[in-house]
Amino acid sequence: MDFLGWTAAIGVLLLAMSLASGLIQRGPITSFGLFLAAGIVGGPWVMDVIRVDIAGHVTWLGHVTGMALVVSLFITGLKLRLPFDDIGWLLALRLAFPAMVLTVAGVAWLAHAWLGFPWPVALALAAILAPTDPVLASLISVDDASDDDNLRVSLSGEAGMNDGAAMPMLLLAMALLVPHGSSTWGHWFAVDVLWGLLAGGAIGFAMGWCVGLLGARLKSSQKDVAPNDFLALALMALSYAAAQSLSASGFLAAFAAGVGLRRAELFVVARHPHPSARSDDSHPPAEELVNPNRRRVQGQGEPTESVGLVVSDALSFGDTIERLIAAGLVFLLGAALAWRFDTAGLWLALALFVVIRPVAVWIATMGSAAPGPRRLLFGWLGIRGIGSVNYLAYALTHGLQGPSASRVADLAITVVVASVVLHGVTVTPLLTWRQTRLDAREARKP
Repeated sequence: MDFLGWTAAIGVLLLAMSLASGLIQRGPITSFGLFLAAGIVGGPWVMDVIRVDIAGHVTWLGHVTGMALVVSLFITGLKLRLPFDDIGWLLALRLAFPAMVLTVAGVAWLAHAWLGFPWPVALALAAILAPTDPVLASLISVDDASDDDNLRVSLSGEAGMNDGAAMPMLLLAMALLVPHGSSTWGHWFAVDVLWGLLAGGAIGFAMGWCVGLLGARLKSSQKDVAPNDFLALALMALSYAAAQSLSASGFLAAFAAGVGLRRAELFVVARHPHPSARSDDSHPPAEELVNPNRRRVQGQGEPTESVGLVVSDALSFGDTIERLIAAGLVFLLGAALAWRFDTAGLWLALALFVVIRPVAVWIATMGSAAPGPRRLLFGWLGIRGIGSVNYLAYALTHGLQGPSASRVADLAITVVVASVVLHGVTVTPLLTWRQTRLDAREARKP
């Protein structure tokens, strides 16, 4: 197929997805599932017009998936507006750290005992499959900053944090595979775990907070109504680059930058409530009080409207970029499946989705205020996706080589595809069932 043919095919695919978006949202198959299916149809199994071996382009793959994650993590953080002491945040911490560690331990043990992998390779595979995905989890993540559903907040917070939290486990596996002389367990814990996570979060949050306040102040004082899409792009790039240059977690910094920008919005609206906001109600997100298509700031530069424009532009820009990159990656993933399909990966996916992840989540959330059905949903709704592909690319370029590398790539890609299909088919019915229960409970209240 020539360039013109590819252009037409992509246009037809995007047009079909756009026109059928309403049906897709109500149906059991997600848009990413359809992009995956389109890739499979175009690959060697059906039409054989696309031949892509993901493991053969790992450097390029690492950069593109990293870019997708940075954008998605930033947008995820920007949509989380609830106070840090809310139960949604507290549960997110349990899911992102203790549940993730238990998941890594379970998958590593299974890979060693069942597949016969040496412990370092088993740990690498477990770390690759550990992070849940902020990119493909659009149906279970928060819809916007007004969304205070604890299930969505917890899963969004988990996906935002554990892409950074799982990286030390992969770094440990790489250190065991390729010893670095003076490296010790103490060095790994101090640098990769403590410094990487704490510094990454602090750098990103500080940059998001400062840039948010500065952008709002400049817009307000200068009555600036010009779109500022590049501000969001700059904040994503600078927070990630600053953290990585200081050996901290760039992914956690991108997420924290979004959280910091949202806290800056909360800071502004707390001190300068919008005139239209009722004093007896909680102040709505600032972006809901402005029309981004009508570029004007009332009066002498209303601070709340100014920060609303900053946040609105960041959300609009980030959402568009995230969807484009994710759709392309999932399409290529479907095309590459023919080269990397491994039947054992389906059994591994089943063990991870049905046993290891649910048990890890149940243990990690013991003693919390979350009811049993919600904890079960937490255990099931752990979508794997672009984060795992990025970790795979990192492992293949940092010491994972030979037959083990090829087998790990086969298993990882098969598990990710299984997650896209299985979780995509079940998420809408499960959330509909949950909403029905919540509505019935609300109707029984006096």
